[in-house]
Amino acid sequence: MVLYVLRALFVLLMAAVGWFYLAHPSGELGAGTPWLTMPAAIIVAFIFIAIDVASPRRKLSILAGSFFGLLVGIAIAFALNFIISLIIDNYYQPDHQVEGLTLRAFLQHRDSIKTFVTVTLYIVSCYLSISFVLQTKDDFRFIIPYVEFSKETKGARPILLDTSVLIDGRIADIVDTGMIETQLVVPNFVVDELQAVADSGDRLKRTRGRRGLDILAQLRKNKRPDVTLYESPRHEDGAVDHQLVELARSLNARILTNDYNLNKVAQLTGVAVININDLASALRPVVIPGEKMRVHVVKPGEEAGQGVGYLDDGTMVVVEQARPHLNQEVEFTVTRALQTSAGRMIFGRLNPDSTPPPVERPRQPNPQSASR
Repeated sequence: MVLYVLRALFVLLMAAVGWFYLAHPSGELGAGTPWLTMPAAIIVAFIFIAIDVASPRRKLSILAGSFFGLLVGIAIAFALNFIISLIIDNYYQPDHQVEGLTLRAFLQHRDSIKTFVTVTLYIVSCYLSISFVLQTKDDFRFIIPYVEFSKETKGARPILLDTSVLIDGRIADIVDTGMIETQLVVPNFVVDELQAVADSGDRLKRTRGRRGLDILAQLRKNKRPDVTLYESPRHEDGAVDHQLVELARSLNARILTNDYNLNKVAQLTGVAVININDLASALRPVVIPGEKMRVHVVKPGEEAGQGVGYLDDGTMVVVEQARPHLNQEVEFTVTRALQTSAGRMIFGRLNPDSTPPPVERPRQPNPQSASR
């Protein structure tokens, strides 16, 4: 809304400039065709607005680099122009004037040469300075420590939050510990995906989407992290994972996710990724083969005789020969542990000595045999 008001005010001001020149014509253009000034000013205003609308996403670093290069170019051109003006004045003296030219014509000719050289020098110097600064702006922090063209962020490189991390919810607990002090960035397309999942017709997806929105609101209310909602350009044909990787490369940021596929794609493109499952696996206690543990068997395994249970932290446990002990707590001996980016799995062997025998259901009497 503010941009629309600003653009309307810009058009009115340009029209006012044209009307002022129309009311007080001066010079050849105003005396000959004064009625062209106001339409020309309005057309120029709409041209600049069209250029502004055509490039909706601009980087502040480019503007800062262009402005700094412009200042350097003007300073260099001013110094060189002073020297070149002295050379022209010393070379083009009245005693060297061309035959047939009056003194006034000679001075006008010399001034025109100086004007041409000055304008050319300023344009070339400003162009070369801006081009040099924009191409080497990342090296300025080493040459001039107080010249920085990147956004000042809190802590180290910013972290982009994926949709799966917000739905998972463990990021809120991690932030509460105070371990993350860098800036957390949530792009607008991630919020849009959460909203789409929350509006889904599937009850399970709807619950997951609402949980992600609740976690995002909880993060924004927390005083510890610096959570920013980033407005990124819309890509109708781009997937969220692809947009997230491209935005991370543009902002020189890292991605926090627990999506295995996004983790691999980001690593292939050279984007740093923090997998929350790897972090959880690193914080879990190490399980040593031969250690005895207890688990509640909740379902049968894929292979014959296996029983599957889960520890309190969600780790899957596969116990051999535990299928007869469904819905019972059994003791097992750890044989091996497998840790991956998708989580951790523990494999074990049942300890029959410390496990109660399976409860046998009493047989129902056969009414036919009883009647006999």
